[in-house]
Amino acid sequence: MELQNIQRVYLVGIGGIGMSGLARYFAHLGCVVCGYDKTSTPLTTELQNEGMQIIFDDRPDWLPINFDKPCDSTLVIYTPAIPADSQIIKYFRDRGFELFKRSQVLGLISKGMFTVAVAGTHGKTTTSCMVAHILKASGTDCSAFLGGIAANYQTNVLYGKNDVVVVEADEYDRSFLTLHPNIAIVTSMDADHLDIYGDHSHLQESFRLFAGQIKPGGQLIYHEGLPIGHDGQTYGIDDNAQVEASNVRVENGDFYFDFSNGEVGIKNIRLGMPGIHNVSNATAATQAALLLGVSPEAVKAALGNFAGVKRRFEYIVKNDAHIYIDDYAHHPEELRAAISSVKKLYPGKKLTVIFQPHLFTRTRDFADGFAEVLDMSDELLMLDIYPARELPIEGVSADMVLERMKMLNKRKCGKQEVLDIVRVENPELLLTVGAGDIDQLVQPLKTILGNV
Repeated sequence: MELQNIQRVYLVGIGGIGMSGLARYFAHLGCVVCGYDKTSTPLTTELQNEGMQIIFDDRPDWLPINFDKPCDSTLVIYTPAIPADSQIIKYFRDRGFELFKRSQVLGLISKGMFTVAVAGTHGKTTTSCMVAHILKASGTDCSAFLGGIAANYQTNVLYGKNDVVVVEADEYDRSFLTLHPNIAIVTSMDADHLDIYGDHSHLQESFRLFAGQIKPGGQLIYHEGLPIGHDGQTYGIDDNAQVEASNVRVENGDFYFDFSNGEVGIKNIRLGMPGIHNVSNATAATQAALLLGVSPEAVKAALGNFAGVKRRFEYIVKNDAHIYIDDYAHHPEELRAAISSVKKLYPGKKLTVIFQPHLFTRTRDFADGFAEVLDMSDELLMLDIYPARELPIEGVSADMVLERMKMLNKRKCGKQEVLDIVRVENPELLLTVGAGDIDQLVQPLKTILGNV
């Protein structure tokens, strides 16, 4: 397939954060872009406003007429998040269309470019957004395919005028093995997606394969202590890594740190995005930017005005009466990072956490870990599991986690009940966490807590 010949693109699962980035990319190139997704969201509405035709029923008879037979100018992309029995996917397959995964197309786009790929079971979205922002803000420039909405640009895809591209490398379904980066960052390799990998060792092996695909002369940057099995530069916070953040502190609600890689030192970097875990992410992003020739002064300035990523430690309400932060965390270690950062920033306040588990398999596999981390909160409101692509598993529910928790101030609620409780209890410090549709609560909670 030659990308320069493509005139029409259909995306099955167009509303996903990665898929929507590809949709915007091909629309930017002048292609006719259409797609299907299960539900309408603010993101699909944005895509429609940008001129894309989207349907929300799995009905092949609603497809545009110019997608009736395969040709060299037509590209069909799908995400594994869409069920295999989708009628639209069946329609394309029955007519002989070759279907490409998002990751395959990303591999084709980045093939001839200088690629910075950021992988990890958590931290990859924020780190890739940081790298892209430093390159943009410094004038070095880049294109980027991001797994979240970068607040500085209000989009998940950036267009550059050079051949540098920053991509988020997704380990789900081994997608990142389509990439051959010049610079690779690996932030974490915690057990996850065990429905795909079976066990932690197979996931780790997949990351090692990814690290082995770096182009000759390329660079690997990985978090200290990861069993990556390849030569590279390690990074971390105060842990004897080759690339290190030190003197981490909170001043007036902002995180500051010093950076050193043995050759370059940068003092008193203010990070525009809070969270101790984001200091670690910024350390990796800084090293990648320095390898690309960005000056230390430009790196420091860019991190200071980095506005974060939507749903990554995002302040929704911040006034004298209330602090409300929303985060995408859906793995025990991500929750630990989010909760511990909130408690470090606001040590004297009572923390109320609203959590929505994501996937039956993940809840089953990590029930003990979720319970341990959620016990760090002062009050917990637990929503039911968001199933996403999965069917229910007998005996697996949010109660699995609640029953393992030691904290007494916990309860399972529906979404409306959560809003009612917050309206009555008026919590001073609130954190919503989860990767499902918990984001539907953000605006109502903002309305409740923001009206001071």
